[in-house]
Amino acid sequence: MNTIHYTTPESRWQAVQQRDPAADDHFVYAVRTTGVYCRPSSPARLPRRDNVEFFDTAEAAEKAGYRPSRRADQSEAAAERAALVARACRLIEESETPPSLEQLAAQAGLSPFHFHRLFKTETGLTPKAYSSADRARRLRQELSNETSVTEAIYEAGFNSSSRFYETSERLLGMPARSYRDGGKGASIRFAVAQCSLGAILVAESRKGICAILLGDDPEDLVNNLQDRFPKAQLFGDDRQFDQRVAQVVGFIEAPAQGLNLPLDVRGTAFQERVWQALRQIPAGQTVSYTDIAQRIGSPKAVRAVAQACAANPLAVAVPCHRVVRRDGDLSGYRWGIERKRELLRREST
Repeated sequence: MNTIHYTTPESRWQAVQQRDPAADDHFVYAVRTTGVYCRPSSPARLPRRDNVEFFDTAEAAEKAGYRPSRRADQSEAAAERAALVARACRLIEESETPPSLEQLAAQAGLSPFHFHRLFKTETGLTPKAYSSADRARRLRQELSNETSVTEAIYEAGFNSSSRFYETSERLLGMPARSYRDGGKGASIRFAVAQCSLGAILVAESRKGICAILLGDDPEDLVNNLQDRFPKAQLFGDDRQFDQRVAQVVGFIEAPAQGLNLPLDVRGTAFQERVWQALRQIPAGQTVSYTDIAQRIGSPKAVRAVAQACAANPLAVAVPCHRVVRRDGDLSGYRWGIERKRELLRREST
């Protein structure tokens, strides 16, 4: 919408009705019955047209005796918090070595205690966990480039090889050399079973459950696992591991019982932020992709959030089925819309 369209009361009222964010820099509207003024994009309940008057600036509205909407203040404060955390995330991602909590807090102008609490509230991760996830992403990227392990150590920001070997297996779920070789030498147990939603494959590394796959064809699920770990040693027909599968199947059939299993979550730093936020959604509730983007401090990354949901390899354990469009539409689901619909139905009863 061209700015000339914001010059008449009619066009301004239309912008308010549409909650047009492009109009925020051009005028505010005030409500006579409440004595407050808002930006056009404010999510506040729409007032009656005959109670509204317009001002070119907030200062003009205040001179006329209006005060800013508390909701607007809260919205601006939330945006400031998100921007502050986003800057901290960029600092972590761009630093050769992980910045300390004190350094991050000083950059944000907060005490370490308050910064730590704010960062975890916005992203779902502590600064240290976010830094570890980002380092794991960089390490996976370097190892995937067929560089030597020694080169990957320094490209991923490790100061010394000893520090690298202390943490690399925890970050990757297997030795770095095995990861670089497509999981060569790594042992992954798996089993395929049937549940009311079709075929299910559950796989576990030494670190925890690394895949929960749903589908129609068991062979396709096994091929999917092999594609993820082309050189790992895959072991099936393990009676002890069948108990793990039974736990997952039991959760699918009766979501109220919960699922408490160690997980081996492997993704980019961004994906892990999304997946962590998904795990905080209670059963029986749904959120939008926009909600998740805001929770992780990246309100504009709605499409990237959807992509992270689509890449989730841990069906039900990382409950991407609880994310819907803003209008309530179920949208896409890696394991099929009907499975998503049924999972939500079960959780709501």
